[in-house]
Amino acid sequence: MAILIKPDTKILIQGITGSFGGRHAGLSLDYGSSVVAGVTPGKGGQFFEHNKHRVPIFDTVAEAVRQTGATASAVFVPPPFAADAILEGANAALDLVVAITEGIPVRDMIRVKRALAGNTRTRLIGPNCPGLVTPGEGKDSHGGCRIGIAPGYIHKKGSIGVVSRSGTLTYEAVWQLTSRGVGQSTCVGIGGDPVNGTSHLDVIKLFNDDPETKGIIMIGEIGGSAEEEAADWIRQHCKKPVAGFIAGATAPPGRRMGHAGAIVSGGLGTAEAKIAAFKAAGIGVAVTPSEMAETLLKMM
Repeated sequence: MAILIKPDTKILIQGITGSFGGRHAGLSLDYGSSVVAGVTPGKGGQFFEHNKHRVPIFDTVAEAVRQTGATASAVFVPPPFAADAILEGANAALDLVVAITEGIPVRDMIRVKRALAGNTRTRLIGPNCPGLVTPGEGKDSHGGCRIGIAPGYIHKKGSIGVVSRSGTLTYEAVWQLTSRGVGQSTCVGIGGDPVNGTSHLDVIKLFNDDPETKGIIMIGEIGGSAEEEAADWIRQHCKKPVAGFIAGATAPPGRRMGHAGAIVSGGLGTAEAKIAAFKAAGIGVAVTPSEMAETLLKMM
């Protein structure tokens, strides 16, 4: 099966005419993803052309949804306008909005969270995330669904779910699995900002309910309490083996490391506390990033 996205998920790209959005729209098309529309205000009626693909561009998300049946979007919109782009997707009743944009002001994301609080239809992944990949059946797992910026070729169809705050560590875990001949059901990068749409726990619950996901790798980092909350739920409810890694163990307190949400403040969000929570929940803890796949596979 898979979670959140499947090979036939219809995708629209908000910001498809920008260099970054256009580049990754092309890579998703190359991977075999069903990119059916682009959205750039003022450029409706034009087309995004890539190899043999010709994707129509619309002025609004609502119009793109009406014309193409898209159910998911990737947001490649500059930070000052990205919050409105997310809300436009929600207002068009998309099932999934994946915000790739880095640097969205926290105040804007608080506004988005409040607006989405009563929206039971639209799930937000991100912002500041690499997106999602559900590998396909074809050569190099082409024919799957890729939304965002993750390199498709490292994935392999299989039964391990991956969820991470870090983009590069997501790729590392995936490549470790694929190199061992072990495939993935879905890989989800939830982003490292302090205010995001979907948490570790949200994704863990989806993996736990997915009959084809047999094991889970959860990658966290210092800052916040999301990993501890997920670990507590795993301890009580999760029926599948989980291995984890916490990045930032050597970061000095009070200093932001990498992501905007990776900051230890007032003794909260330390690597030590998160690792202790993992161990108490029966989660296999990888001491270094190079051991993530091996730690899980020893538990299975």
